Amino acid sequence: MLAERTWVGLDVHARSVVGCAIDDEACEIRTQRVAPQTEAIVDWVMALPGPVAVTYEAGPTGFGLARALAAAGVRCEVVAPSKLERPAGDKVKTDRRDAERLARLLRIGELPAVRVPSEAEEAARDLVRAREDARGDLMRARHRLSKLLLRQGIVWDRSAWTGEHTDWLRRQHFDRRGVQLAFDEALDAVFSVHARRDRLDTAIEEMAGTDPALAGPVGRLRCLRGVSTLTAVGLCVEVADWHRFTGSTIGSYLGLVPSEFSSGARRVQGPITKTGNAHARRLLVEAAWHHRRPLRPSRERARRADGQPAGVRARAEAGNRRLHQRWCRLEQRRKRPTVSVVAVARELAGWCWSLAVLDQDPLDEHQHHAAA
Repeated sequence: MLAERTWVGLDVHARSVVGCAIDDEACEIRTQRVAPQTEAIVDWVMALPGPVAVTYEAGPTGFGLARALAAAGVRCEVVAPSKLERPAGDKVKTDRRDAERLARLLRIGELPAVRVPSEAEEAARDLVRAREDARGDLMRARHRLSKLLLRQGIVWDRSAWTGEHTDWLRRQHFDRRGVQLAFDEALDAVFSVHARRDRLDTAIEEMAGTDPALAGPVGRLRCLRGVSTLTAVGLCVEVADWHRFTGSTIGSYLGLVPSEFSSGARRVQGPITKTGNAHARRLLVEAAWHHRRPLRPSRERARRADGQPAGVRARAEAGNRRLHQRWCRLEQRRKRPTVSVVAVARELAGWCWSLAVLDQDPLDEHQHHAAA
């Protein structure tokens, strides 16, 4: 049994916070609307009969409140909202009822908590997600420009967004002033977002080389085919602590396992769950496509593996061979490429985990096959 006396649930919003405190000794429930400032919430919690345990749902307000409560000596659990079950007959939802529900679940130990990242981990994650936003903005800007040209009957029939394509775009000219202005703005948007993405790429490369917490796992992950520095950094900052998982659970965390609706003797599996981190899942699927081609010596892969221990290089090479063989077996079974790539991505997640924890927790042969 936990030693806390007071259990607190917080329904946290940007401009309002409602707290519900359950006092075990006094056998009473108190509800209070608190100012949304972190200091005010901590002061209210510290005024309650202790010891106190607090919980709130993860959301856009971040983890600053959890860190402040932990610094004050208060146990705080941040909850994954997607894993909170709500009764089908519960049709009344208010801030007070949500706070009380969280407090009751915390009291009986039935809350699916998430890991609270450190400030350094959150800063690195913000940088990687800013780069992901720039990638999406660049794709949309390019689509807008190409569709504008298509409406004018102009189509580029060779490889797009190369130096030759850029020179061709600069030579385009339109007689109607409205079309010309729209084209100039669309082209300028492509160049601006491209420059922003390049700046973020440079910053991520520098962070990967200077941050001691990232340098080790990023260097090992880069030995795998399809895993560049950007992909390795993205996986490391999104997963954060690889030691929370095993080779068989990392795929479930990233939503790469099949959904299932089974009852009794009937078993039905459907598409992948797509739960967890969508960014990390996309990175793994993109990297999995590289394993479709036959495995040949690569100067770039050798450069990325340079300086890594022999055990890391051997493990990565074994993973590269096995993942390509997995592709071949799936193609022999006439699986669709979109199905095959997800299966390979799920196995690739296990190999990434294997390499990420290799420095502190070497796997024996049995664990190695379980990771794959």
